[in-house]
Amino acid sequence: MPRGLFITFEGIDGAGKSSHLATFEQWLRARGHDVVLTREPGGSELAEALRELILHRPMDALTETLLVFAARRDHLQTTIEPALARGATVLCDRFTDATFAYQGGGRGFDLDVLRTLEGWVHPGRQPDLTFWFDLDPAVAAERRAAARAPDRFERQDAAFFARVRDGYAARAAQSPARFVRIAADGELAAVWARVERAATERLG
Repeated sequence: MPRGLFITFEGIDGAGKSSHLATFEQWLRARGHDVVLTREPGGSELAEALRELILHRPMDALTETLLVFAARRDHLQTTIEPALARGATVLCDRFTDATFAYQGGGRGFDLDVLRTLEGWVHPGRQPDLTFWFDLDPAVAAERRAAARAPDRFERQDAAFFARVRDGYAARAAQSPARFVRIAADGELAAVWARVERAATERLG
């Protein structure tokens, strides 16, 4: 049985990536994919419990990072790897790129430590394709304010999200064959058209 496909959606809070996940899931299913839709932090019973701590409890950057990778380890073992092994397409809202962007870029956490943890938790496992929804942090902040009550990440200031955006840009520069940058400004339909065009080019 052929190995499945691992696709991730990334971007700062308010960039709109989550608005397109369900549409993209249907796009994949219409083309014959067996899709597992999941998210990080989360995606397994244990990881979802850790998600609540990560998003809502105060903690320092090291504790936050260790919890994120602990959640990811269980998510991989419980959900991602079994799905890929049976040939499914895993569509995940965030993965390790988000840790390098948020904890590495936003928090200023040691990138060498992040790389070590990445190697411990998922050696050799990277997404096959990553859609990075890139948006000016000021525009993203306006969208967040209109959408929901903020968690402790979403309450961060513009400078934090500028650093997160730079963290994503650095990851994209390191893996240009894997990343597809989606300009996330404009109406929902226009952004989806960019996603669909890129997906058609990459996936057929």
